[in-house]
Amino acid sequence: MTTPPTARPRTTTAANPGTTADPVSRRISARVRILLWLLLVMAVGLVSVATTTRSILLRDVDHRVNGLLAQEAGEFANFQQQGVDPRTGRPFTDPSRLLREFLVRQYADPDEELIGLVGRGAGRAPAQFIQQRDIPVAVPLHQDDDAVRRIYDSPDSTGTVDRPSGEIRWAKVVIARAGGEAEAAFVVAFHPGREQAAVNEEFRILLAISGVALLLTTGIGWAVAGRILKPVRLVRTAAAQLTEQDLTRRIPVHGRDDIAALAETFNDMLDRLERAFAAQREFVDDAGHELRTPITIVRGHLELMGGATESAAEREETIRLVTDELDRMSRIVEDLLLLAKAERPDFVTPEPVQLAELTADVYVKARTLGERDWQLAEVADVEAELDPQRITQAMVQLAQNAVQHTTPGQTVRIGSRADGQGVELYVADSGCGVQPQDAEVIFERFRRGTSRRGARGSGAGLGLSIVRAIAEAHGGRVRLSGTAGGGATFVLALGEGPT
Repeated sequence: MTTPPTARPRTTTAANPGTTADPVSRRISARVRILLWLLLVMAVGLVSVATTTRSILLRDVDHRVNGLLAQEAGEFANFQQQGVDPRTGRPFTDPSRLLREFLVRQYADPDEELIGLVGRGAGRAPAQFIQQRDIPVAVPLHQDDDAVRRIYDSPDSTGTVDRPSGEIRWAKVVIARAGGEAEAAFVVAFHPGREQAAVNEEFRILLAISGVALLLTTGIGWAVAGRILKPVRLVRTAAAQLTEQDLTRRIPVHGRDDIAALAETFNDMLDRLERAFAAQREFVDDAGHELRTPITIVRGHLELMGGATESAAEREETIRLVTDELDRMSRIVEDLLLLAKAERPDFVTPEPVQLAELTADVYVKARTLGERDWQLAEVADVEAELDPQRITQAMVQLAQNAVQHTTPGQTVRIGSRADGQGVELYVADSGCGVQPQDAEVIFERFRRGTSRRGARGSGAGLGLSIVRAIAEAHGGRVRLSGTAGGGATFVLALGEGPT
């Protein structure tokens, strides 16, 4: 005895709305996306402005420091060349005297150091002459023997010393050289730490202001985005509430901006949908009515068929009636399929056609439809871009319609003409004509005119709908007018001009 396999529980992919499995709940709304993009752009912009401002301020500090160093070095060089020792009244010969006199006469900035260096010796710091004042740094240059020695021994005239206690920018003017080594030198040093710290503080203030601006932008952007997107939410709500039974809901339109245009476009779409659904329901009702009649006739005759008292002639008549109704149903279905195909872009295949030849062919084919006084009224000797098969189908349908509404011997004229606007093909009969109240409805599906008496056709009311579909597929229309002396004239007005 085998045990049936244990049924595995089925896993459903649908989840209740609002749960974590619901993909809709994981979507980010347009309002949030707009706000996030706005904040991102503003954040990038504000940070870029703050960073650029910091770079500009630091560059200004560098320019000022370099200018100050160059100025002090130039003043010392000028004093060295033109200065006079007050004791002797002659140019300076002692580097120490030169340095002392120059330092006494100078007034340095708070972050600036002026130092005179004298002496030589491998690995030994030179003697220093300094101004007696406070330098607002942790370790001034004159207290850092290693940094002093590196500057004194450097072959460069300017440079930078990076120290754990702070950066130093310096410039040096050598006073005398003996044996290839400096005997004395004047050094101007600047400590840019305080000015750089001030720049960084301004940078932090700018970032703080930017953060406050972003917070304000978040609140304002949230409110503005909600106000702008309110019509979009109304569109979404209206779309969610639409059903096939209720297409009457519309969105109120306020203003003249793009959102208002969206609401107007959505309302126009709803108008078209409402008309389309109404036409569809009417079409389904009419189609059901038209098909119900032959089905009832066929069923009724088939139920009576096969009785004991039925003769061969009655059976043959029943078969004929049933076949005739089935043929009528088949024609209705074919016409419906043709109208459905009219919505496709390949419904017509235009090609260069000689209109005179096409009109003559239509005339020859129409003459076989009934004993009428057929006349080829006029032909247009031009070439036009048409689908000859579809145009022939439409013209033959119009000719068949004329036969149904005329009696033997009455005149039916077929012709074509051309002007600068396009080409026209027409069928004019001499019947009883079409009343104005019927002119608007006879081109609709399953609609027949009520005033053209004497019609013997049993069509489903789809023929003129097919004619209109063919004309519109060519970019034209079908037009109805009266015929001189009585009757109706159906004109295919096609927009493609002659060539």
